[in-house]
Amino acid sequence: MAGIPVGACMYLVGTVLCATACVLPAFDPAAGTPWSALALLAALYAFCEWPARRAVSGRASGAPDAPAGTGSFFPVLLAAALLLPPAAAALVAVPGALIAPVEERPAAPRRAWRAARLALAAWAAAQTAAAFGADGDALSATPGFPYVLLPAGLSVLAFSLVLTALDGGIMATAMGVPWRGAWRGLLPRSLAPHAVHGLAGLMMAVLWRSPYGWPAALFVLLPMYVSSWMFTQYHRERAAHQATIRALVQAVDLKDTYTRGHSERVGHASVLIARELGMDDGRLEVVRFAGILHDIGKLGVPTRVLRKDGPLTTEERRVIELHPEYGHEIVRGIGFLGEARAAILHHHERIDGSGYPYGLRGRQIPEFARVVAVADAFDAMTSTRSYRRARPVATAMAELERCAGTQFDPRMVRALARALDKHGWDPAVTADDPPEAPRRNVPPPRDPGRGPSAAARPGPRDGAGRDAGPGAARDGAL
Repeated sequence: MAGIPVGACMYLVGTVLCATACVLPAFDPAAGTPWSALALLAALYAFCEWPARRAVSGRASGAPDAPAGTGSFFPVLLAAALLLPPAAAALVAVPGALIAPVEERPAAPRRAWRAARLALAAWAAAQTAAAFGADGDALSATPGFPYVLLPAGLSVLAFSLVLTALDGGIMATAMGVPWRGAWRGLLPRSLAPHAVHGLAGLMMAVLWRSPYGWPAALFVLLPMYVSSWMFTQYHRERAAHQATIRALVQAVDLKDTYTRGHSERVGHASVLIARELGMDDGRLEVVRFAGILHDIGKLGVPTRVLRKDGPLTTEERRVIELHPEYGHEIVRGIGFLGEARAAILHHHERIDGSGYPYGLRGRQIPEFARVVAVADAFDAMTSTRSYRRARPVATAMAELERCAGTQFDPRMVRALARALDKHGWDPAVTADDPPEAPRRNVPPPRDPGRGPSAAARPGPRDGAGRDAGPGAARDGAL
């Protein structure tokens, strides 16, 4: 288990030992383990788990793997918890978990972890079902069937609680997630899918105990298998989208090394603003894409202009101002970006109509573009560039508030202020690499009372006629 933290190794070994203790009673001759039913359920789980994780069609198309666990076929395990003694139910999960493909290395500890956590969850579900009377006799008795809904529901809850507890522990020990936040949100996210799988497992168990026997129970699995396959495909497609975004961002970072990490941080700040505005999860993802890709048009700007050390000429400013239109052309055919495409095109428009490329004003500017404009300027002011030091968050917010109503939408500025009060801001929170050291003598921070910062002022359309100064082409808000 080289490369695995010591704490994670100890946690894994402890989990495997507990799982072993749970399944060992099944091998006691006095336990009366129904080996035929156990073997059939274990084979069924392994059969369903293998292709669901394998996703042969996705691999053939060259798509990235779905996240581990998206193919886990829990209805069989939850049916086993209702049909078998606890030790036998725990054993059902082991063969399928051990033979299923592993997306990452090292494979052996990951297989052991998967088998142990599922065995413990199935054992806890079976213990809960038995404690509340949801055994095989109750399932086969027609008058007793409705009354098994409650114990079956409690069994699903026990299953979810054990998985949540184990997953939070491994996140804290292996991934370095703080202990206080390791379990945050895990249970609410898992309850709904586990409840659906639990209902399918209950239907499967009832049909298993019916006069039609186990073949009838297989009909429950067909729609569940199709659903699981579609879920896996969805995650595979989403992973492909993320890979596309990463490739585009890396291309921009390679060309404009002065602002490395800026795109990711703008995406993060855009999500903070959008969440305060009450946007749903689907729009949050799209606005994050908008923030990340807002400067993708820099790929069409000559590198010598982007990296120029001195002040820009009028012609060079005109070239820089074309980057929103270049960006829109680059992403025009990427359908999953949705509203993000309009944000890429219009994130340099101003509320007073003096922005570019089309001089839109007020609510004519798409909502996502108004969000990204604030996030872009904020990160540009709070990031160290080769031509100036980073400004404090309070100073940057004061500048945004001063420009609200003319350059920025006041509603977006207020939303960012509320988000920062709740979550704070780390300039390197989403950057892939640490900020580059300044290449020249960096001037001291300017007094915000002397006028708009390089990040906030609109450059060539500044009414005061000021020159943006050295390196302004590299500023995220230009």
